[in-house]
Amino acid sequence: MDRRPVTSSVIRSIGYDLSTAELEIEFRSGDIYRYYAVPPSVHRELMAAESPGAFFNRHVSDRYPTRQQYER
Repeated sequence: MDRRPVTSSVIRSIGYDLSTAELEIEFRSGDIYRYYAVPPSVHRELMAAESPGAFFNRHVSDRYPTRQQYER
């Protein structure tokens, strides 16, 4: 999944697959997590947020099933 860089002290980049409704977030720590069943509107709002990290904490974290990904 292609990710786009964002301006955030917590998040490095964000990707989204519309066909599967999967959101992928790469954190500044290097950890990458994939979130499932995320509506496209949440992705759009996350990308447009003044603070992607704060939006993530309020609207994504602990709201959607997730799994840690590993770069290959």
